[in-house]
Amino acid sequence: MDVLSNLALGFGQAVSPENLLIALAGCIVGTAVGVLPGLGPTATISLLLPISVYLDKTSAVILLSGIYYGAMYGGSITSILVKIPGEAASVITCIDGYQMARKGRGGAALAIAAFGSFFAGVVATIGIAVVGPGVADYALAFGPIEKTSLFILGFMLVLGVGESSKIRALAMIGLGLLLATVGVDLVSGDERFVFDIPALRDGFGIAILAMGLFGISEVLLMAEGDETTGAPIPHAGRLRDLMPNRREIRESAGPVMRGSLLGFFLGLLPGGGALISSFASYMLERKLSRTPEAFGQGAVAGVAGPEAANNAGAQASFIPLLCLGIPANATIGVIMGALLLAGITPGPRLIVEHPELFWGVIASMFVGNLILVVLNVPLVGLFVSLLRVPRAIMAILITFFCVIGAYSFNNSMFDVGTMLAFGLVGYALRKARFDVAPLLLAFVLGGLIEESLMQALIIGHGELSAFLVSPLSAVFLAAAVLVSVMPPILSRLLRRKSRDALPQDLSKDLPKDLPQP
Repeated sequence: MDVLSNLALGFGQAVSPENLLIALAGCIVGTAVGVLPGLGPTATISLLLPISVYLDKTSAVILLSGIYYGAMYGGSITSILVKIPGEAASVITCIDGYQMARKGRGGAALAIAAFGSFFAGVVATIGIAVVGPGVADYALAFGPIEKTSLFILGFMLVLGVGESSKIRALAMIGLGLLLATVGVDLVSGDERFVFDIPALRDGFGIAILAMGLFGISEVLLMAEGDETTGAPIPHAGRLRDLMPNRREIRESAGPVMRGSLLGFFLGLLPGGGALISSFASYMLERKLSRTPEAFGQGAVAGVAGPEAANNAGAQASFIPLLCLGIPANATIGVIMGALLLAGITPGPRLIVEHPELFWGVIASMFVGNLILVVLNVPLVGLFVSLLRVPRAIMAILITFFCVIGAYSFNNSMFDVGTMLAFGLVGYALRKARFDVAPLLLAFVLGGLIEESLMQALIIGHGELSAFLVSPLSAVFLAAAVLVSVMPPILSRLLRRKSRDALPQDLSKDLPKDLPQP
């Protein structure tokens, strides 16, 4: 009953005319940020911090949080239609979402992403309201040592992402880790692979890398008429003809539910959130699928699971912020800055001292997810019609948005040149049948694991045994070993079993009086 009465208090805040307009504005801006590559929710929220100072504290957080999870919705649109991840968490959606669009199921993929995100958002919001403060205490057990081991497990999972062989995936992971080392060392302050170029001191931006590897390389493939481009477009006049069919709904139901739960719990972890949740869901669905070979070729589960997971993870990451005062990622850290500017210190006392803020933000998530579905689903036909744009014009538009996005990131032409260079690299890799998704994921994880590893070594006084002393760390490392070792062992055992069973099966059909050699 306490939860219901608290939610009633929250809805009293969320459905006020002012906050409804603010939630609508946040969702619209977040969707636009997700669609347009380069800017990202972190930079957008940073730009809007001065505006949030003039708003009521609850309204300010509603606006900024709407931008955050709205970007999770919007990022899937360009990922599915033109294979450009509008936001880092939508990288995984490119793999199967774009393949669905090529098969004429772009509308179905967009609808699955929208409805899956809505369901995940509702599940995550209920989880925050019911078990948030209690579950958040569990996140305190995740220090740098545990986070490092978790990221190592993440690297083992990255091996299964994409369409190429494990050897090629390992090569892409190595290249991604190498690119992640560019910049200034976190501990010593030494420059690495900077070559006296000031712009490289901060390393490469994830948006620059993603737009080059996916967007510009796709334009180059379009220019030569590569077979990977040119999607058949459904000529449907009604919205319902663009919706998922019964088979697609049935195939997406399980992944959406599993992705919602997985994303929620991973979103509780500092350093987790939408990106880790999305590719963990992708790997889970691939392992559970009866047809894992369909992944990378337009599998419905490859869109439904990650899209649900990234939205649930984005919203669940508010629990460590509001209940513990721990920002789970960079975007949540900026929102924490907005709270501090308003004179509010996030932490265990926030629910008691500012209940209208805590429950108002939670109730606004229900409202915001509903707004996003109302905004996105009716526009599916409009989004799909973009695929009817002639290839030459589409290539120009993709290049235009990528260049504008790269320049707006730091107002630097160097970033534009870097993006174009990565486009050439991505084009060469894709022509050589390398999958660039593991490279991008390893690049993101590389920066995270380096920071956690340095902190863990300082805490453990340089002793690697610290990773085995922590029970959670030991569990994650054991899981990483199993993930890397068990598949080849199981496949070898299955081949041996089938080889040993073959003579016995054949001997049953041989005549008993067959002469001995």
